[in-house]
Amino acid sequence: MALQNTPRSGSAGNVAGAAAPPPPLLEVRGLRKEFVSGGLFGSKRTVAVQDVSFTVDRGEAVAIVGESGSGKSTIARMLLRLTGSDGGEIRLEGRDVLAEEPRGASLSFRGRVQMVFQDPFGSLNPVHSIAHHLARPLLRHGRVSSGGASALNPAKSVGSHVEGPLQRLVQRPETSDRVRKGGSAAEGRAEVPARARPEDLRARALELLRLVGLEPAEDFVDRYPYELSGGQRQRVAIARALAVEPDLLVADEPTSMLDVSIRTGVLNLLSSLKSERGLGIVLITHDLASARYLSDRILVLYRGRIVEDGESGVLIESPLHPYTKALLASIADSHGSGMSDARSHAAQASPTLPAVPASKAFKASKARPEQAGCPFAPRCPEVMELCRTQEPRSRAVAFASLVGDAQSPAAGRPRHVRCHLYPEDAAPSGS
Repeated sequence: MALQNTPRSGSAGNVAGAAAPPPPLLEVRGLRKEFVSGGLFGSKRTVAVQDVSFTVDRGEAVAIVGESGSGKSTIARMLLRLTGSDGGEIRLEGRDVLAEEPRGASLSFRGRVQMVFQDPFGSLNPVHSIAHHLARPLLRHGRVSSGGASALNPAKSVGSHVEGPLQRLVQRPETSDRVRKGGSAAEGRAEVPARARPEDLRARALELLRLVGLEPAEDFVDRYPYELSGGQRQRVAIARALAVEPDLLVADEPTSMLDVSIRTGVLNLLSSLKSERGLGIVLITHDLASARYLSDRILVLYRGRIVEDGESGVLIESPLHPYTKALLASIADSHGSGMSDARSHAAQASPTLPAVPASKAFKASKARPEQAGCPFAPRCPEVMELCRTQEPRSRAVAFASLVGDAQSPAAGRPRHVRCHLYPEDAAPSGS
């Protein structure tokens, strides 16, 4: 069943005359994923994602951070429906997409949720031009009109006529997933415009290139990926994702393969899209500096579990979980300054939780973690006996801090931490 972009009706318990608050753009509830490996002589089950829940509103960026192997990219692939889940819900504006589309994501869902991959070198086909890469999603999702005006800016005139590969692309029939799965060709062609002119596609491609800062766009539209730098390729990848006018963008390590000098440009682009177009963003990264720069909230992931979440500025300046402190300590140790105040802030705010040296917190443990206890217990410098026998549950905590952006979509939301160092009945204060 294709998703419909319609608001969810209010519940019967709402006060008469009071409008129900709109559901978040994305809501994830209890997401779980296991991988099974092995052969004839035995198998091993690995829990990659365990009980992950979070929300993303329109115009909000949420970062998921953690070390390699923590499950970040698995969550991203499940959000995109590229990997199936073993439990939980993924709701898009209140609609449970896993229940409504059990056999796979519909074209409507693909049009509302797009992804920017980590590798700008591998995500673009080197034998096709930039115009081809941008025209494909426009045709596939019917996002280009044949009336001579651009959907991004109806007042803008159409560009010059294009011949060659773009002309052949338009003439080639597009079919939907239903055709490849045995449906009728008429059903597939009904999902794309009956007629799309090459000049319309070129005009839209030029607008997309201008939108991501590749100007003059005419100098880039006919180039090939191997003729662009890494930062330019990543901007093309973002333009391709924006071609279908999505509501949610999942960015999996979008700057990790770029030079430090051009990372800020890509992050600034994503930030402007978030604020100016109301785009929701899920940022997958191991870089807490990038997460703080772009995101409104940060979720810290360890072994598939969210161990801490909170507003970006508050979490960075006043970390609670020992693992979050270790991540910040490693940044301070390797870069010298950057976030060097984070450990001192944590020590001042919570005297019973001293700052954790990165060398101690990240000392490898050859012992297999106790399944019944906290997954971080074998590596935690603050471990208690309770940590080895009982896994902590997520609890809201009150933590005074003057750090934070009052205008942020995350302002006013409670912080959560999954750790026995904090009382389970803690609740955020009203101040």
